[in-house]
Amino acid sequence: MSKERQNIVILGAGAFGVATAREIAPKLDTTRYRLIVINPRPYYVHLPGFIRTSVTAEGKLEEQVLIEYGNFLNGKGELKIAKVASFTSTKEGGEVVLSSGEKVPYSVLVVAPGSLWEGPLELPDQPEEVTQHINEWRAKIEKADSILLAGGGAVGIEFAGEIKDFFPRKSVTIVHGQDQLLNDAYPEKFRTKALQRIQKTGTEVVLDDYVDVTEPSEDGTVTTRKGKKIRASLIIPTRGGRPNTSVVASSLGDDTLTSSGHVKVQPTLQVPNHPRIFAAGDIIEWKEQKQAGKSGGHASIIAKNVFALLANSPVSTPYKGAPEMIVVTVGRTGGLAYMALLWGLTFGDWFSAKVKSRTLLVDMMKGKFELGKQ
Repeated sequence: MSKERQNIVILGAGAFGVATAREIAPKLDTTRYRLIVINPRPYYVHLPGFIRTSVTAEGKLEEQVLIEYGNFLNGKGELKIAKVASFTSTKEGGEVVLSSGEKVPYSVLVVAPGSLWEGPLELPDQPEEVTQHINEWRAKIEKADSILLAGGGAVGIEFAGEIKDFFPRKSVTIVHGQDQLLNDAYPEKFRTKALQRIQKTGTEVVLDDYVDVTEPSEDGTVTTRKGKKIRASLIIPTRGGRPNTSVVASSLGDDTLTSSGHVKVQPTLQVPNHPRIFAAGDIIEWKEQKQAGKSGGHASIIAKNVFALLANSPVSTPYKGAPEMIVVTVGRTGGLAYMALLWGLTFGDWFSAKVKSRTLLVDMMKGKFELGKQ
């Protein structure tokens, strides 16, 4: 057996990749193993704060929500800024091939590349391009007198809340494909409260309908799939993220994914037929909402199973999911929250503002992951 140190490689340094790396790093025997995190961007994106960042220059939020990684691994791992072209899988491990052509061998691989977004949340990789992207969207929103949001999940509600908070005279309409806002992960009563709360801002809501275009007509209107004509000089796609799994499909085969593009996983969060590959976060097929708050649960299970694998012990610790919780901001001082505890707890503006709306959880996230620490 080779005495060369073996690599544990994590693809993605979003919430789930960072949480998994920080769970593994302190317990890793660095004389035998090397931890390598690969990410295409040299900064962490705090998505809960980026919606407001896209709407207003007030507070220079981009300086807070685009966070330097710093020494978040406390010297017990390496962050490599690179794009992944492909990876292989064998009984002993495999190798990750970077777009530069460099090959990084691994003994264990954790795949956590996150989601692909549209519109303002579709960020470029390079920091200098991000500034331009932010400024362009701020200018579009400021110029538009009527804005249509295509999608009424948490992203759509929060965009509506921010726009109406900073530009109360603008016409804002949400078009959502279900008969209530959000989705059926949440009880009907809470979804009704979400509708009532965003309507309170003056936002119009069109339910059970779709928008299939990204640009308004020349007359400044948008026609929905059901034929409803809505005044809009700007369309913002707010449908939520899609799993960023194209490299998984091209590397392991399309049968690794579900029809929705999510990675199939066993309860141990291993990819079926690839025992040395784990998957975490937004990309996995699991009946739960894709939220950074669940990163700790994924990370602890994967870490336990990775160490079992390295010790040639049974890999048997299952992920059992987590109670659904959500805080949806409505501007700087409002919002609503739900926790699937007891009989199902709901909260309004005061709680939401205290927990998230005022601070956008920036300091909490920095502290949790020690981001920016030198």
